[in-house]
Amino acid sequence: MKLVYDVHEKPKFGDLIVFAIQQLLAIMAATLVVPVITGNGMSSVAALFGAGIGTIVYLLFTKFKSPVFLGSSFAFLGSMAAAFAGGVSMALGYLGLIIGAVLAGLVYVVIAIVVKFAGVGWLNKLMPPVVIGPTVAIIGLSLAGNAVGDLQKGGLLAPVWGYVINGGQPEQIESFVPVANPLICLLVGIVTLFVTVLASTYGKRMAKLIPFIIGILAGYAVAAIFTIIGNVADIDALKVIDVAKITALWADGVNLSTFVAVPEFTFLTALGGFKELNATYFGAIAMAYVPVAFVVFAEHVADHKNISSIIGKDLLEEPGLSRTLLGDGVGSMAGAFFGGCPNTTYGESVACVAITRNASVATIVVTAVLAILISFLSPFVAFVNSIPSCVMGGVCVALYGFIAVSGLKMVQKVDLGQNKNLFVVSTILICGIGGLKVTFGGIQITAIATALILGIIVNLMLNKAKDEVSEEA
Repeated sequence: MKLVYDVHEKPKFGDLIVFAIQQLLAIMAATLVVPVITGNGMSSVAALFGAGIGTIVYLLFTKFKSPVFLGSSFAFLGSMAAAFAGGVSMALGYLGLIIGAVLAGLVYVVIAIVVKFAGVGWLNKLMPPVVIGPTVAIIGLSLAGNAVGDLQKGGLLAPVWGYVINGGQPEQIESFVPVANPLICLLVGIVTLFVTVLASTYGKRMAKLIPFIIGILAGYAVAAIFTIIGNVADIDALKVIDVAKITALWADGVNLSTFVAVPEFTFLTALGGFKELNATYFGAIAMAYVPVAFVVFAEHVADHKNISSIIGKDLLEEPGLSRTLLGDGVGSMAGAFFGGCPNTTYGESVACVAITRNASVATIVVTAVLAILISFLSPFVAFVNSIPSCVMGGVCVALYGFIAVSGLKMVQKVDLGQNKNLFVVSTILICGIGGLKVTFGGIQITAIATALILGIIVNLMLNKAKDEVSEEA
């Protein structure tokens, strides 16, 4: 694939800002949602700030040769929940988030040291294209359900009350469901997708480079029209956008916080947790984070193999896997210090590079700086939070699809006429898409990591069998 901007090329300043905003929009939704899922008062904008800091750290370690943004990692959701288990105080829980991220980052540091002395030759033999290709594909395919689900959801939610049986007694609970009609949301999402596709394919030079911005704005405009009609006619089914997320800026009058607000950084709350820290809690955090770090290592390799195939340079060789691991690990520590969330390389960022063919690291640098600055700007954060799920779903259909296709491209040169290759690919695809997760106690190995591990084992088994047959002949 011919790149419009190579890794070390720098677009004009005006274009650079626009490209960076596009990258930011591509990664922002997922980065902001991890703290929301974890709860316990975690700040989404602090996580965005931490992602920007973590990305800059990563770029420094990789000598500005890897054009990818680091965002909040979903793999550590269970680990982050464990930090608050047992009814610990908010201060201790926040301290646990930082300690866990540091321990996970140290795992990467240790592996990086091993790789520095042992090289990556063993890794290429362990994870050849027949293994890594389908693994990258399932990273995108495993997210297909999320994209399709979002296509049919608006941003405005309504409370619904129900009952569950707790200890033999009914307990009333509150949940939230989308208000807008799923067909209206689907129409908005399809408009977003179609405009993105058309801009990327038929647009002029600039339009080709910012198809996601154009698609999101088009989808948001259509959603806004439906929402205005819904509010005027009092028809809930047409209310696609949750306007309260924007009007909340001036709900208490126009003041400084309407425009600028300092994020609630994790370390500020965590400082009060040191007096409660004990060996038992530290051990529980270590058990929750360290094993997951080894699992995420496999996804780290898959992501960097994917980026390498897109930019035409093997990042595991230069700047080297040891550097990408150090950048990811230390960047994750730095990100969690501010936002509580360990960071990881984002498939959405990689897909954005693949679709726009803009691999300029300068774009990623500016994206990181914007993430840091925007975390203080209340209006922009409110606007992003107000983008309905169906709009982001339309964009993600393209983003996740490109991740999947990138993996399938790696398999193109693999001879699937040979059973040994066919079995490896089929094992990874079925286990990954099927969502095979393995849980040991409180540790869960993700479906992607499980599929990769099984694929490696099958590949080694069949290669060994082939060698034995050759020796007998």
